[in-house]
Amino acid sequence: MSMNIYELKKFRDKHYIFADRWDAGLTLASMIRSIYGQIKDGIVLAIPSGGVPVGMKVSETLGLSFDLAIVRKLQIPGNPEAGFGAITLDGSVFINEPLLAELNLSQAQIEKEKKRVQDELTVRNSLFREGRPFPSLKGKSVIIVDDGIASGYTMLASVYMAKEQTALKTIVAVPTAPMRSIEKIGSKVDAVFCPNIRTAPYFAVAEAYQHWYDLSQEEVLELL
Repeated sequence: MSMNIYELKKFRDKHYIFADRWDAGLTLASMIRSIYGQIKDGIVLAIPSGGVPVGMKVSETLGLSFDLAIVRKLQIPGNPEAGFGAITLDGSVFINEPLLAELNLSQAQIEKEKKRVQDELTVRNSLFREGRPFPSLKGKSVIIVDDGIASGYTMLASVYMAKEQTALKTIVAVPTAPMRSIEKIGSKVDAVFCPNIRTAPYFAVAEAYQHWYDLSQEEVLELL
């Protein structure tokens, strides 16, 4: 495994590790501090919705500023839990080409989903961030946080966005993920922190948590 990937060996292939997302964020913060110490010029970017409480706990514990990475997966028609790529607020698109080839979607279906998600991102930016200008990432250590990674394309889109803004360091911090996605992301960032890496063919983010549910927009707004 790459030297820039950090896990907790005692959690490898385990289930129901964390009490909740806040507990997971505390674990991540402790791991990051053990490697980087006190980060002086850093920012935590959480991916809504599930990444918000995780990211808030990381930023609070490490004493870093906090904001949101407005990015969203492109859903497979008829299967809202699965995605064939991701798109950022600025319209950058990342497609899982091997999967897309298997899905046999028409170009019209692909474009329709892109338009739907782009519209949703605009609404989310207005709702969650109140349309504020995005903070400059130039020269900063950027920690991108979610509550877990499945295919990894949503995270890759966020990583690309940080690199485009010439972040000094790009760090990914997620409580749980499959090994295949961690290795894919690890080659593109300065470090990946993932305490609960799993190697089985089947993977579900929810299985890392004792208490897990989909956060509503209202709950995210209340947290923010």
